[in-house]
Amino acid sequence: MAVAAQQASGAAGQAEGEAKPTVVIKKYANRRLYNTEASSYVTLDDLARMVREGRHFAVYDAKSGEDITRSVLTQIIVEEESKGRSLLPTSFLRQLIGLYGDSLQSVVPRYLEMTMGSFARQQEQMRSSVENAIGGFNPLVGLEELGRQNMAMMERAMSLFSPFPAKDHPAQAAAGRGDTEEVAALKAEIRFLREELGKKNSASGKDN
Repeated sequence: MAVAAQQASGAAGQAEGEAKPTVVIKKYANRRLYNTEASSYVTLDDLARMVREGRHFAVYDAKSGEDITRSVLTQIIVEEESKGRSLLPTSFLRQLIGLYGDSLQSVVPRYLEMTMGSFARQQEQMRSSVENAIGGFNPLVGLEELGRQNMAMMERAMSLFSPFPAKDHPAQAAAGRGDTEEVAALKAEIRFLREELGKKNSASGKDN
């Protein structure tokens, strides 16, 4: 029930956060973060709490005015991972690092956004499963299966960009048949980009 309450609170906070203006956070040379709305200094833990509550914020370098929100969000992930709240498998991190500088790097952010968007839409199903526990239904089986499906989807997402994709496990292959139309569309887009890159490489070789 505590999990359901936390997720419901996060969903409500998300809607509320969208209605409120974006909070401006300034980062000073001493690495301190200042919340201009609350007129107080905050920590990365405070910002992580704001994210979970659905409150949007943007972080700017106090001296240059540069938007460093992405960098600060990455720091929050590193902090959370260091506390033992690991969400990112080592294999996923290796694949992600390997994509930096790759010709298809520009496609990866959109693909990951769509994948996480699909996961977010399934949160309601997860909350319903937990709430059904009141009636004697054990939600853990459904949640575990949902977790396996999402992990398989993420792994398939990353394997599309790998130059040496691994052979699908039978269970993964079965899960793959349940890809959404969005995922299928992105696969087609990736194939198109690869074909275009191949054509350009061939034309360049002929010119030489």
